[in-house]
Amino acid sequence: MKFTSSSTTLTDPSTTASRSGAMTNFRWVVCSLLFAALIINYLDRQVLSLTWKDFIAPEFGWTDKNYGIITGTFSIVYAVAMLFAGKLIDFVGTKRGFIWAIGIWSAGACLHAFCGIITAGLSTGTWTLSFNEASALIESVKSASSGALMVTTISVWLFVAARCVLSIGESGNFPCSIKTVAEYFPKKDRGFATGVFNSGAQIGALVAPFSIPMIARSYGWEAAFLIIGALGFLWMGVWIMIYRSPRNNPRVNEAEMAYIEQDSHDPAPAATDAEPRQKVGVLQVFGFRQTWAVIFGRLLPDSVWWFLLFWAPAFVSDVHGYSMATTTGMMAVFVIYLISMLSLAGSYLPTFFIERDKLNPYAGRMKALLIYAIFPLLGLFVMPLGNISLWYPVIIIGIIAAAHQSWSANVYNVVSDMFPKSVVATVTGAAGLASGLGSFMSNTCAGLLFDYTDMISLHFLGFEGKQAGYMIMFIFVGTAYLLSWIVMKLLLPRYKLVQLPNE
Repeated sequence: MKFTSSSTTLTDPSTTASRSGAMTNFRWVVCSLLFAALIINYLDRQVLSLTWKDFIAPEFGWTDKNYGIITGTFSIVYAVAMLFAGKLIDFVGTKRGFIWAIGIWSAGACLHAFCGIITAGLSTGTWTLSFNEASALIESVKSASSGALMVTTISVWLFVAARCVLSIGESGNFPCSIKTVAEYFPKKDRGFATGVFNSGAQIGALVAPFSIPMIARSYGWEAAFLIIGALGFLWMGVWIMIYRSPRNNPRVNEAEMAYIEQDSHDPAPAATDAEPRQKVGVLQVFGFRQTWAVIFGRLLPDSVWWFLLFWAPAFVSDVHGYSMATTTGMMAVFVIYLISMLSLAGSYLPTFFIERDKLNPYAGRMKALLIYAIFPLLGLFVMPLGNISLWYPVIIIGIIAAAHQSWSANVYNVVSDMFPKSVVATVTGAAGLASGLGSFMSNTCAGLLFDYTDMISLHFLGFEGKQAGYMIMFIFVGTAYLLSWIVMKLLLPRYKLVQLPNE
């Protein structure tokens, strides 16, 4: 097989040597970079969820409603940004797109650290560059009659602004990653490859409950945002140095290139990373049933994932009394995400079905998705079994998280199964709108629900107050996946490649 390229690297003797002989496996090096990016992504997301209850809320006087507003706003901005991020990435290319994405979200993560300083300055008119002095100024303002409300209001909106910057940057992560997987892996391997990099979410979540509270206790919550945020800039340097599109990459030989392009019905990829062969507008992608199948495959399941991500630490604290400042609280969150690592094996299930039963990619994925959708039904027992021990709900939530990540890895790849590679990021971004909207609904509603049920001491299925609110949320968690699978199957009963208007 002979490949042509406008790049001169293929004529270099050392390059030619590297592209011959036994098949290289550089695609897995690229996958490991995506894995590392997602670890950083989820560390950045979790700094707030692991510090707000014990470190930030006491300083600014936040309630569950305030936290719900901040996380909900993050989600809606993330949703809208996803709609356009994919199109931008298809336009500028994977490499530059990822540079912009991680640069913006890392800057946004660091911005959170300065919300206290700005709150103190706006509240008192006295400006300082010291985090400790800012905290002391805030305490003096809170002692006044209307000072506490002013501090809460200003701080909430400053955190909203910082979360907006973070969400705009993070909206590019999955379109870039899914586009990269589509470029570097054949269809039968994409679910597993996505599962591998997607497991970075669990690794980030495993590391977070031990590292972030420890940093916050030792150096202040501001340092947690700064230190974790700086990791993204380090990753960016590595990405700039080693990433190339597969056809232009001297580390990918002909054997690996043939393996990557083994799908005979798939159009050949563009010659360069930044020159898509077909152009589709953001609104045009909503005209395909395939897009809507992915949208409904993400709307409810992703709202469950974001609820668990943002509220699991609060659940352990509110229902079982273990804050993230305690060893038990940290261990509970750690065990949840340790169990969720089972998704790495689960994400291989569609590949197994495709190879064993000779199924097309969509049929194999849908068979696996139905299996994944059964496990979240255990969520109905989170609150009842929690009366026996904290560890029953921890195990169940971990199983749900594992099922979600397996589900997520394969729903993402329905896009690359059916759309040309040149528009994968655009469609992924459009479908990501559903993820953000689902997250907005679940997090905003959860904050309002918990405050409301606690205020009126609601009784529901044997639970009272805030615990009744959690019971309502876990009923939703348990049923979301089966409902999503049914809607996907109704929208897209069988495998059907997309034929773009300009093909």
